[in-house]
Amino acid sequence: MLPLEVSKGRKYGQHICRWRRNLASVENFGDLFKRHVGAGKIVAIDLLDFDHPREITYDDLDGRCDAVARGLARQGLGSGDRIAILAQNRIEFMEVIFGALRAGCVPVPINFKLAKETVHFIIEDADVRHVFSDASAAHRNPETVPSTDFDDGYLEFIDPGEFDSVDVTEDQVSMQLYTAGTTGRPKGVLLTHGGQGWASRALVEARRLTFDDRILISAPFFHKNALVAIKTAVLPGASLVIMPRFEARPAITAVTRHKCTMVTGVPTMMHMMLAERDLIESADFSGVRTISMGSAPASEQLLVEISEAFPNAAVQLNYGTTEGGPIMLGWFHPEGTPRPVGSVGYPIPGCEYRFEGGPNGHEGELILRNPGVALGYYNLPKESAESFKDGWNRSGDIMRQDEEGWFYFLGRVDDMFVCGGESIFPGEVESLLEKHPGIAQAVVLPFPYESKGEAPYAFVVLENGAELNEDEIKAFALENGPAYAHPRRVFILPKIPLTGTNKIDRDALRDLARDQP
Repeated sequence: MLPLEVSKGRKYGQHICRWRRNLASVENFGDLFKRHVGAGKIVAIDLLDFDHPREITYDDLDGRCDAVARGLARQGLGSGDRIAILAQNRIEFMEVIFGALRAGCVPVPINFKLAKETVHFIIEDADVRHVFSDASAAHRNPETVPSTDFDDGYLEFIDPGEFDSVDVTEDQVSMQLYTAGTTGRPKGVLLTHGGQGWASRALVEARRLTFDDRILISAPFFHKNALVAIKTAVLPGASLVIMPRFEARPAITAVTRHKCTMVTGVPTMMHMMLAERDLIESADFSGVRTISMGSAPASEQLLVEISEAFPNAAVQLNYGTTEGGPIMLGWFHPEGTPRPVGSVGYPIPGCEYRFEGGPNGHEGELILRNPGVALGYYNLPKESAESFKDGWNRSGDIMRQDEEGWFYFLGRVDDMFVCGGESIFPGEVESLLEKHPGIAQAVVLPFPYESKGEAPYAFVVLENGAELNEDEIKAFALENGPAYAHPRRVFILPKIPLTGTNKIDRDALRDLARDQP
């Protein structure tokens, strides 16, 4: 990798690698939805107060974004300054994201469910100059950094009036998203104005979003899954239905009450919605055209159940990483070939890729390159050099590509484990278990096990009314899959614990297993 250009007294990331530096001017990403101002269209229905929804037009959002930019400028904040957001989903979150971008600032969305010490680490690591928060997270704000509460002081902070967005270059940092590394230390991923503009346009085309779409979004705004949904909704002038946080029954109600055409989220969220059988069976989902999921694999059984509950909806699985664009795969084949069961998509135009470390040229760790790939990690030149080179990014994901170009997710490089000399990917065992009619959801993790080194343990949630025990589940796995991959222990749970991003909380599952005799 070529040497990094780092200015004296500056952290890595505020000045970027010379080989990536591109001074071409591009549209400020904060102006992504400007073309829809004046049309009178609703951009969002905010369900912060579920029974009293608040409708916001593109004109309203545009004015408030300018007011945020003016408020930041009045505080002496501008190009390169990091602005943290520590709050539940709400329209003000979007105002700060796009308003900060217009001012040249760099939004840093933070998971408000993280431990206070971790939140403080991120704020210090990013050199955050101002924090926006709400009641759910204000107690995590460090006293050393100026802050504004969305419910107490925000209206005084913003400065209504017009604002001319600052000029930006293609490789100027736009957003800094934090993702946990293998060591557990969060790493700031540096995305650019040009890269995110390209990604938004590519994804709107890949998802075939239109002006008429109305999209339910309940995944947390601090996560790439929700941020992608926001960007790809406002670019074509679609409308968002915003839930402050995911709850299964309110989400089902919101889809029907607000006539959503698209539901976004992660597979665990769909599992939880489908478990509410009474509401699902009485709900009218005929207007839902798309179910879009990302951030984690979805089993074949889950896809079947979604199709049954949403009969008119196409199910889209989106693959991507925060560092890699963030989306690499779309859901449509250029020749119209139907998606095979289990595939996570087909490469969207503009993406290059190769495979390393696998048995052949069509399987292995996915290495990818596209205009949206991050510049690197903030203030971590060593880790950046390991994961990024000449615009390429090591995804850390093991993938396979079939003869027609469709991709299949096999597992994470660091998730695969060896049991008695045999390589096991947890996802393959999970898919096997979920084929049992009595199992609604399965999670498989490796644990130390006698002479095998490591062996799979399974954590399962049963279908309503199903009666299964550990021995019966083990027998099913042995009968239908390779013996070496059958779970040596099975834990039957009422539900799978989730993290703040609605992903499976694997640490909680490991603790549960260790506490069992």
